[in-house]
Amino acid sequence: MWPEVTADPAFKDKVSSARVLAVGAGGIGCELLKTLVLTGFKNIELIDLDTIETSNLNRQFLFRKRHVGQSKAQVAAEAVLQFKPDVKITAHQANIKELKFGVDYFKGFDVILNGLDNLDARRHVNRLCLAAGVPLIESGTAGYLGQVNVHVKDLSRCFECDEHAAPKTFPICTIRNTPEKPIHCVVWAKDLLFPRLFGRQDAVTDLDEQRKEVNGSSSSQADGAVQGPSFFLQKQGENSYDYAKRIFRRVYEQDIEQVKTMDELWKTRRPPQQLDLKEILDQQTLPETANGYSSASRALGLTESHKAWDLCENARVFLASIARYVDTRPDEIGTLVFDKDDDLAVDFITAASNLRALAYGIPTQSHFDAKGMAGNIVHAIATTNAITSGLIVTEALKILANDLDSCRETYLTEYAERKHVVMLNPSRPSQPKPDCMVCGCSMLSLKINTTTATLATFVDKVLKSRLSFNMPTIMCGDFLYEEGDGLEDDELEMYSSWLPKTLSALPGGGIGNGAIVDVQDQSQHFSVKIVVSHQDNFDEEKHPDGVILEGSAKSTRQAHHASSSANPVAELSNGAQSCPDDNEVVIVGSKGITGFKRARCDEGDDDDVVILGEPPARVGTTPNGKRTRL
Repeated sequence: MWPEVTADPAFKDKVSSARVLAVGAGGIGCELLKTLVLTGFKNIELIDLDTIETSNLNRQFLFRKRHVGQSKAQVAAEAVLQFKPDVKITAHQANIKELKFGVDYFKGFDVILNGLDNLDARRHVNRLCLAAGVPLIESGTAGYLGQVNVHVKDLSRCFECDEHAAPKTFPICTIRNTPEKPIHCVVWAKDLLFPRLFGRQDAVTDLDEQRKEVNGSSSSQADGAVQGPSFFLQKQGENSYDYAKRIFRRVYEQDIEQVKTMDELWKTRRPPQQLDLKEILDQQTLPETANGYSSASRALGLTESHKAWDLCENARVFLASIARYVDTRPDEIGTLVFDKDDDLAVDFITAASNLRALAYGIPTQSHFDAKGMAGNIVHAIATTNAITSGLIVTEALKILANDLDSCRETYLTEYAERKHVVMLNPSRPSQPKPDCMVCGCSMLSLKINTTTATLATFVDKVLKSRLSFNMPTIMCGDFLYEEGDGLEDDELEMYSSWLPKTLSALPGGGIGNGAIVDVQDQSQHFSVKIVVSHQDNFDEEKHPDGVILEGSAKSTRQAHHASSSANPVAELSNGAQSCPDDNEVVIVGSKGITGFKRARCDEGDDDDVVILGEPPARVGTTPNGKRTRL
């Protein structure tokens, strides 16, 4: 029984011989790798495509400045081996979605541990774990928030049983003409102004479209000269600061004046106000560019990254950053893309977005906050990652002990009435969602010769003949095939041309061994997943079509539940308990309050942990009271 089993020498041997796949070597991944080896795991594979960036160093403790630009997976493995040399760690700098990391690869592990921040990759890992029948432990953190979830096929919800927020997008008309929030201004500076000034000269951005939209076809010739992309190029003989001032007047005076003429926009909004550069600068002097600083803000003495600059400071940084690009990095202009680790780029984005915010009456942001917005950075807290990794390993041990009844999904939330008090809210994993498009659908196995069987064979012999599909839509990686009404003539011609092709020769990398094929039929509201295995030869008497289809179009979960009803996965019955005293830490487990209390050692330290059986009502994790998976 858990946790007594952890002291059993036989169990320790089982842990040391267990094969574990850790996906992701970032904030959670570094902590996880360290915790795994210190717990006794000795056979680990690690996959991460990314390289180390400067911004990783404050929380991804296995990396040092000398490692910037190197593989996260390789460096993390080497760092851990320095203090646990008897461990076998195989590191891959690779994309988890590569074909070599297919179902057969996943079947070689006892448990999969996810430390990813990419939603698409997390979904991919979830589907492969379901296909391989390998338990998955998912995790995520954001500041003081986090969660660890256990996903076991047919016993608990899969990752996709719950909805996950898609990356936030903004209407271009809002970014271009009517920003209302600081993030709108940051997106404008990063995605419109920065590429127009420093990116490809032949690229057309929505900054150019703004002028066309405002002026229409009645623009004068003189004004038209200002509209084209060539306006943003430095003129022959124009010095760097004169160029920067001309850009300032264009985007903060002329463009805003043009937008104000769109009367329909300002019936219910406060119109923006032009920024007069001459009035802002007055007698201010601008620094020389060649003064040894790579950062424009530091050259101006603005070294406090958490303090928002005033109007004059933003204007000076804006001009100085443009001048610095022109004077010190001219060869890069025309090829630059925003990099959150480029101090000069962050200076420019901060100043440009703040000036736009000031024009529209929007709060300005500090250099630190603007960098986070522009770089899509969630300012991670190392302690949250450490707690999360410990919970991941704890759940992995329970799985290896075959004690699934003891598994818990745990949410880390902030205590609403006391800042930085973190609560751990464990509960039993929820049952699978019947209408989940992934685990609620069928999972079939198909054996076929992928080098000789054609797409037509797959459609006619497997989908239509064996599974009674009417108008199938086939998706596998980047490959898409459709049938049905509403297709254009050129689409019908393209799809028809693919039917004689062998499965392995199809566009998008083909359908080969280990591929998972999603098939849907909107006319029947039916979908199925098919795991493809390549087989060279077949018994012609038993399998004249050259295919072996195993499983059924009916989910097997009902049969499983019928056989395991004596030990169902159920929600905890104990009620939520709130923290009764801000000066105490209360630990509540699945059996209720354990009775442990201790006064905080340091009254000045407000970073505490409270462990609860279920999240209390006073947590307030979201406006509607629901927990949110990260």
